[in-house]
Amino acid sequence: MSPSATPAKITAEAIRAMKARGEKIAALTAYDFPMARLLDEAGIPLLLVGDSVGMVVLGYPDTTHVTLAEMEHHVRAAARAKPRALLAADLPYRSYETVESAVASARRLVAAGAEAVKAEGGRAILDQVRAIVSAGIPFIGHLGMLPQHVLEEGGYHIKGKQDEERESLLADAEALASAGAFAIVLELVTSAAAVEVTRRIRIPTIGIGAGPDCDGQILVSHDLLGLWPWYNLKHVKPKLNAAEQMRAAARQWKLELSK
Repeated sequence: MSPSATPAKITAEAIRAMKARGEKIAALTAYDFPMARLLDEAGIPLLLVGDSVGMVVLGYPDTTHVTLAEMEHHVRAAARAKPRALLAADLPYRSYETVESAVASARRLVAAGAEAVKAEGGRAILDQVRAIVSAGIPFIGHLGMLPQHVLEEGGYHIKGKQDEERESLLADAEALASAGAFAIVLELVTSAAAVEVTRRIRIPTIGIGAGPDCDGQILVSHDLLGLWPWYNLKHVKPKLNAAEQMRAAARQWKLELSK
């Protein structure tokens, strides 16, 4: 490639092909223009406008409060960065309960600038997944701990500890792959279960709190950068203490005003 050549846009198929090459997939969340641009400039190939925006940006207690309109707003902001990365977006809580609503919601996110959508669940949402894929919209699955179900499950729990759970995860992953998903996020899944799923299916697994052996990893950028200092997560080791740096900069500026 010549120095002036523009790198090729990353597609869903390009992300899927990374598994066959043994290339680890790095994915991070981006909810606005500057974060999307910065992470894209860092070479992150997959950016997710996650419904985690509800907690880390909007101050909600969990993701069940996030609306489709709020997701559209943040997708538009991130899309304005025109990233080379594939820009995916979460279908929020109760926006894909039927086939019709799933396709309509996915199309709204695509119209806002998303290039793929993600939804939580396996065999329970297969009809919705098939319809989204049939509409020409790339789809990412999400198995294990499902944050949109946190209230009914009474918190965040690691999945795959029991044989029955592992078998269910495998069945869901195989069903999603057969339905046309190009990747699957595994959240809070035991390392053993994540390894088994990763070996069994042909599409990439992208872990979060699921051990080191998935085909890739995804993190909430605020956790990675130390921008969410009020909670300590076992699966994240922040690479910065950006929150304290921001506090220090603000304090210094305030002091300088009175000199």
